[in-house]
Amino acid sequence: MYLPLKKFKEENIFNKNFFLNMALYIKSVQLKSGAIPSNCDGSHDPWDHIESIIGLNFAKEKKASQLAFLWLVNNQNSDGSWYSKYKDLKVVEKNRPTHFGPYISVAALHYYKIFKDLKFLEILWPTIELAINFAINIQSQNGTIPWSVDKDNVIENDFLLTGCSSILKSIECGIAISKILNKQSNISAWSNSYILLSNAIKNPSGKFDKTKDRKHFSMDWYYPIISGCLNDDEIICYINKIYEDFYVKDIGVKCVKHEPWVTVAETCEFIISLMIAGRISEAQKILFDIVNISDEKHIPFMGWQYKENMFWPDEKPAWTSAALIISADTIFGYTDASNLFTKKQSNLY
Repeated sequence: MYLPLKKFKEENIFNKNFFLNMALYIKSVQLKSGAIPSNCDGSHDPWDHIESIIGLNFAKEKKASQLAFLWLVNNQNSDGSWYSKYKDLKVVEKNRPTHFGPYISVAALHYYKIFKDLKFLEILWPTIELAINFAINIQSQNGTIPWSVDKDNVIENDFLLTGCSSILKSIECGIAISKILNKQSNISAWSNSYILLSNAIKNPSGKFDKTKDRKHFSMDWYYPIISGCLNDDEIICYINKIYEDFYVKDIGVKCVKHEPWVTVAETCEFIISLMIAGRISEAQKILFDIVNISDEKHIPFMGWQYKENMFWPDEKPAWTSAALIISADTIFGYTDASNLFTKKQSNLY
């Protein structure tokens, strides 16, 4: 097994400027339309686009952040969804994943916590409202939400634990925004949906992965933690599973259990999970390791193939930089939005 070359001393990376450099990289790839490409062919999906907005907020790149939000406003479908892939303004894939849209509430709340810009939050509200309602309007009786609506407008009969976990956090942030803006009309329905979905995530047996078992993906084990609904014992159980099956000492967290491939984003999301559990020293150690999967300008690659001794693939997605920024802010509290994933936001307003 090969480790990536150690590039840094702790005192050189644990400062805000180190991560501001990554945020400026995100800004540098943004298109005039506001789209933030995340793939080597110039395409992006809306969830990754929204993750990248959080990176722009971190750097207080307000105009770039607003432009990226307005791309979402201008390209939202009438039912509140977005398509699964775009190339700038062109639709590339026409299914409509349910977890893509609601995630705008997370980035919007992050924006508000940093900029205190109530006026722009008001502008975003109709888009947020439509996006969350798109997902919860097709919620099943057992609380789960189908992962996508296909190009023929057929609701796909599968349910992803990761997607539903992301939606749960999005509903939480949506309720927080509704309180900030004093928009009361959705709170009851969203709160009921939140309870149903929480119960499904806490009791997942038989509810998810109808067509494919995804438990060999690490995200199935840390996303329920990030969702915010697990108790302390459940969190410990999931963290132990990550350490047992996915963590590679001195490198990071694998994407897939049987593949020798550590990815920056998966590792950063596990770092956030550790912070939710209050395990700060572990989170810091893993952050220190994962920043080594980067180029000479300290921009992270997607991952590291530790049997082939190479960065793989040779891509540096904007959302990967954003994930690294979020994990660092969660640890070190660089911004007023650093508690976004460690506190239940709907209780703060």
